[in-house]
Amino acid sequence: MSGLAETIAKLKRDRNATAQARGSEGLEEVRGFGANPGSLRMLAYVPQGLTSRAPLVVLLHGCTQKSSSFARSSGWLALADRLGFALLAPEQDLSNNPNRCFNWFEPGDTVRNGGEAASIYAMTQHMVRSHDLDAQRVFITGLSAGGAMTTVLLATYPETYAGGAVVAGLAFGVAGNVSEAFAAMRTGSQLSSAQLGALAARAAPAPSRLPRLSIWQGASDATVAPANAQTLARQWTMLHGIGERAHEVTTLGRRTRSVWRASDGEVAVELNLLEGVGHGVPLSASGDDPLGEVAPFMLEAGVSSSLEIASFWGLASAKDPMQRRVSDDRPAPRRSDLAFGETLMEKVSPYVSKDVRKVIADAFTAAGIMR
Repeated sequence: MSGLAETIAKLKRDRNATAQARGSEGLEEVRGFGANPGSLRMLAYVPQGLTSRAPLVVLLHGCTQKSSSFARSSGWLALADRLGFALLAPEQDLSNNPNRCFNWFEPGDTVRNGGEAASIYAMTQHMVRSHDLDAQRVFITGLSAGGAMTTVLLATYPETYAGGAVVAGLAFGVAGNVSEAFAAMRTGSQLSSAQLGALAARAAPAPSRLPRLSIWQGASDATVAPANAQTLARQWTMLHGIGERAHEVTTLGRRTRSVWRASDGEVAVELNLLEGVGHGVPLSASGDDPLGEVAPFMLEAGVSSSLEIASFWGLASAKDPMQRRVSDDRPAPRRSDLAFGETLMEKVSPYVSKDVRKVIADAFTAAGIMR
């Protein structure tokens, strides 16, 4: 049976890789989405058969990156298929920033109704309208400069985003030019919690409900100092009015998770600090059920931040019509996959016993080539 097990494992790996490639090809540019004062490109992916009222995830790449490779390597494309949500991936233009960084430190790009922030908001609204998505389940995440721009959108359009996730990013308003941006990246902000909270509170009219926030940071990050994660947590716990001291702190392996709860008991802010991890998206790209691809700024960490963030936002809820269990990152079988498995089963069945047929059928189902 060892030969069969090896074959099934190979089929499963090949199928995961094929599904990820299909998702990558589905990321397409969208034009004419509305006001674009920040001169950004809009790329999007809508899984085949996505039903109405599905969630939307907005994904912001880091410096030197492009949306397509970032969405694929981080695992978000694969998750869009498995959990049933649309994906919006704005992309910076080299004419705006020669390193393709979102300009999270430029005053004109970080205000409500202005610059890059307004462009991303317009793209978000276009996606919701065009695909009949659930406006109450819109989420945003990003890495590094994209993470810092995530805090910009959460602060300037808090009524639009139900939740956010910042990976190796910075708090809103801690820099107003390039030199201040580099200083904040090196050491974090020296502003008090009250000052940090006030910066975010002044950015937009107070919403009826503030976005929830997940923070991810490598403890060995030499590009964005880990102190920035603490600064970001101070800003958003102040904004939520829930105090600076974490309500729960748990450590499992290299991951320490700090949690702050709102008055209703829901987690409003979480901070995940990963020992031995540098600057990039933490991945679980190896093992039986890999998600994402190791690449520059895509780091094997034994935990998928993308999968954990999706879970934090509740995207694995049974309310999602296309969702599979969050721990099951196999894509749904394609018709051609099923036909292959069923045909093979028909050919094998006459030559084996009933018990052996069951073993083979179970293995094919696990590999996703039979139901």
